[in-house]
Amino acid sequence: MNRIVVLMLAGVLACYAPAFAWWPRGHGILSEAAVRALPAETPPFFRAHSKAVAHYSQEPDIAKNKAAPHATDAEYSEHYFDWELIEKPLAAQLSGALPESRYGFLKFCFQNKIEPNNVGLLPYAVVEWTERLTIDFAQHRRWPQNIAIQNKCLVTAGILAHYAEDLCQPLHVTIHHDGRANADGSSPKSGIHNLVDGLIEVLAMSPDKLSQQQKIESVGELLPAVMQEIHNSRAQIETAYALEKLLPKIAAKPESEDAGVLRFADERAREATRFTAALFLTAWRRSEAVALPNWLQRSEK
Repeated sequence: MNRIVVLMLAGVLACYAPAFAWWPRGHGILSEAAVRALPAETPPFFRAHSKAVAHYSQEPDIAKNKAAPHATDAEYSEHYFDWELIEKPLAAQLSGALPESRYGFLKFCFQNKIEPNNVGLLPYAVVEWTERLTIDFAQHRRWPQNIAIQNKCLVTAGILAHYAEDLCQPLHVTIHHDGRANADGSSPKSGIHNLVDGLIEVLAMSPDKLSQQQKIESVGELLPAVMQEIHNSRAQIETAYALEKLLPKIAAKPESEDAGVLRFADERAREATRFTAALFLTAWRRSEAVALPNWLQRSEK
């Protein structure tokens, strides 16, 4: 990417951090890589349209627009999860396990006088969109030539990919999302969030390389698997902050690559690719057992 464009984009997106995770092209790179990493058992049409999934992966961020204030308000909290805000009451009351449903979690937050929007709802976004993709794949199994169903699978997968990739950005799962949080919990808005978000795009990472040598397996129970991935991501928070002083240099001059930054970016990008592909595969395998309602009628094409 042209360096001037990179710097302009950095300035624009800095105004909105932490609303974004991975710049738009970054989400596209990761989503395309995730589709390419899938095993041959997944549908050929799906693997053939990695660029469509990459295109649709940007939709959750596009929905956040001042022309759509209600959609923006609903969308915003889908992209992060500030674990520290619920860690203690969750451990005391539910042995550390999240309530199974979104509304159970909202009830838990209200009972503990915690504002749900301060915590975020990212785990539930990932689980719910994985289940939606499962249902879409089930329809594809019954009507494999139906183009509308195929397109729906691609759209749903793109949206799922966005949220799955968000939780692999460590600063999306902590109160320290843009500088170390102040004593009152507010963010100092240091700019580190935007710099981490830009790494995949600024370093021009390759979907082909990210998809290579990936071992893709389906996950077990969805919510525990998502929470495990969140904790894996949280383990990289300190690494991100250790690299903080180097990040502006990379953004301004991508060719001045630091080995530590490269390792961090590659590890997070490859893990986002693996986890997203694992959710795609999970949805496909689970779709085989889905019983669609008798009233549902679709055309053969």
